[in-house]
Amino acid sequence: MAYLRQSMLAGAAMLAAAISAGAASARPCAQDTFEGNAYIVCTIEKGKGDLRLFWKNADGEPYRDFSGVAEAVRSKGQTLAFAVNAGMYLPDFSPIGLYVEDGQELRPANSAHGDGSAAGPLPNFYKRPNGVFFLGDAGAGILPTPEFLKRRPQARFATQSGPMLVIDNKLNPIFIIGSTDRTRRGGVGICSDGAVRFAVSEDGVNFHDFARLFRDYLACPDALFLDGGRGVGLYSPALGRNDKSWHGGFGPMFGLVE
Repeated sequence: MAYLRQSMLAGAAMLAAAISAGAASARPCAQDTFEGNAYIVCTIEKGKGDLRLFWKNADGEPYRDFSGVAEAVRSKGQTLAFAVNAGMYLPDFSPIGLYVEDGQELRPANSAHGDGSAAGPLPNFYKRPNGVFFLGDAGAGILPTPEFLKRRPQARFATQSGPMLVIDNKLNPIFIIGSTDRTRRGGVGICSDGAVRFAVSEDGVNFHDFARLFRDYLACPDALFLDGGRGVGLYSPALGRNDKSWHGGFGPMFGLVE
């Protein structure tokens, strides 16, 4: 009997471990490294997951932090699995470019030109080409802004940022190998398996190395830069993360709702 009881306890322990391992593997976000740099990579498999954009709360005010989004989702009996900021924004936390939420275009596309080298607000946004991440009935996509405006794909959610990191499996040619412009960066890619992958660097990386993460390691033929420096943020209860913005808040945010 003692042997049977021990076997049953061992079996229960193995089952609990298997369930725990399964839950862990189902977590959307995980720590990773590429060429010595640390990243958090969050994955949404093709056709799975309820990815949304969030900007303003029920009172019409910007959420500004992940906790506000998590509470709004929780009030509807759902859970915010992870969130990241969804592109660059102005001092009033409004999107600098195109922003579509629940099929409503709340901000038009920004087609202003700039070489991204002059001092001023949000120079990276104007590095060419910038692009649009969109999500519709046909799935997720990323297109350079001119191509998006030409095609006008149906979009339930869309956000514009820049620059493009990877275009048709080619790195943006404006990036400089070995650049000393290193900071924390966040981006999103549509990968060869159809998955949407977000990456947030924990270390300072340049654009060229960050783009290679998406193309060469995550296998994403199209990827878009979202934000960098003090504007990068991640929410992941599984990883114990609820980042705050040094700018007093975030603008639009991506969130995976479960």
